[in-house]
Parts: sequence; structure tokens; C-alpha cells
Amino acid sequence: MRIVSLLASGTELVCALGAGEMLVGRSHECDTPEWVKRLPAVSRPTFDVTGSSAEIDRLVRSRLAAGEPLYEVDEKLLVELAPDVLITQTHCEVCAVTPGDIARGLPSALCRRQVVTLRAGTLEGILSGFVEVARVLDRESRGRDFARECRDRVGSVRKRTRGLRRPRVACLEWTDPIFAMGNWGPELVDAAGGESLLATPGGHSTTTPWEAVVQADPEVLVVAPCGYPMERTLPEMPALAARAGWSALTAVKAGRVYVADGNRYFNRSGPSAFETAEILAEMLHPEAFEPRHESRCWVPYRS
Repeated sequence: MRIVSLLASGTELVCALGAGEMLVGRSHECDTPEWVKRLPAVSRPTFDVTGSSAEIDRLVRSRLAAGEPLYEVDEKLLVELAPDVLITQTHCEVCAVTPGDIARGLPSALCRRQVVTLRAGTLEGILSGFVEVARVLDRESRGRDFARECRDRVGSVRKRTRGLRRPRVACLEWTDPIFAMGNWGPELVDAAGGESLLATPGGHSTTTPWEAVVQADPEVLVVAPCGYPMERTLPEMPALAARAGWSALTAVKAGRVYVADGNRYFNRSGPSAFETAEILAEMLHPEAFEPRHESRCWVPYRS
């Protein structure tokens, strides 16, 4: 079986299921495990992704308003790779390639290929997607076992935080404009022993007025922009810290502002998401969790 994954979380999942040798192509964003970067990339963004958060937001909104695609698929290369299975997603047209991106002028040679579409907005939704992909790859038993392992991993963190004081937590998925982190983010905060602010479990991430963040006054502020590793987020933090009311935030005064790897651990609906509860627990409850992920997955931010 030959697989092309047009989704970073899909690529990560295929490898976690022990089917990495079936991968013959990937998206431009697929980067985990490291060796998949050697596979040919069959997609690319159609806009400049190197600018600031504000510039990227402006370009994305402009293209969406014009009905223009955010991603382009190299159909010639896709035909050459001759996949039996394509993995894509429908949850967010901004974050990754969707079936619509594939369908634009899809060659007839690919029309009968099986497309596995992930739709997750919750942790259980992610796990259902894991099992569905495993089924298509004839690894359903392994998929069910892996889903149980992921569920138990989050459950273990939840058990350890039970009875601890629950700090008020705001997670930001974008900084200009401000987006509060929705989807599975509030579930992970809850499992890590916190009270999630500004977002609803399973709800889409949406623009949030900065004034709402100030009014919520989180005790812990986690900044993990979608698609950004920590190295890219840190240079943008001074602009966030310059906003009115920043210095008065309880999280800022207590030194509890953290920058985290949003790209892999917070906004990607793959196996890494089930490690995120541990990452959050280290920030929220340092008295109970050793900082095993500090520096690699998160760092404190001092403005």
C-alpha cells in the first residue's frame, strides 16, 4: 500500500501505527518524525508564510474572501507517486490541505483513490480518526490499542491533578489578531488541572478582543500560535507585551506566562496532542510535575 499524507498529524499517525514504510509523499508541513522530511512534498502554501502574524492573517483573509485556495497540490507529482490512500482533513481550511484543494483539477488517474478525511475538533474525535485511518491501512487492532494508550495518557494526568487547586488559564492560538484556543485545547487544560478561559471545548478557535483577555485576567497565560514553533513565537512576544493592560495581568505579575510549541503539541490533531496534557500540567502545577518538557516544548516568558 502506498500512502500520501497531506496532513502533518496524519503523517505522524501513520508512523505511530508502524506503517511509515508505506509513505511515499507528504505535505510541506509534515516534519515528524524527522526522517519524513526526505519524502517528496506534494503541496505548498499559495501565500507568503514568512511574515508576521498580522501579515499572515491579512493574506489569509484576503485569499479566503476572494475564494482563492490557501494551498496548492502538485498534481503531476501526485500522479507519479501513485498513492493508494490520500490522508487529508476538513476541520480547518486555514491549517492544512483539504479535499477541496485536492479536487481542483484532480486527474482522473487519482479519482478512484481512497481519501481518508480527518475531522477532529475534540480529543475523542481525534481518536476516532486514528481508528479510521488504522482501519483503512488494515491495522485496525493496532489503531484501537493506540487510541486506548493515548486516552490513558491523558487520563493519567487528569488523575494526578485531581484535588489540586485549578488556576485560571488562557491559551492563545494567534497573537495578531488574538485568537483564543478552542477545539481540544480546553479539554487539555481541564485534564492538566486548570480552568480554561475564553474558549469552549470542541468549539472553533475564534478572534478574541484583547480586552476580553484583560478582563478574564488569567493566572496562567500560554501562547502557542498555530503552526509556530517556539523559536518563531518568541520574537513576536514583545508586541503582545506592549498591549494595554499587559503588565496588570495576574499571569504577568506572577511570572506565569509561557511560550509553547503550538505547531506540534497544541494545534496538531495527531499523537503529539496526547502529550500536551503533561506539558500543560508542568506549567500549571510545578509542585507536582517535573519540568521534563521545559526548553524543548515550552519556556517561561519574561517581558
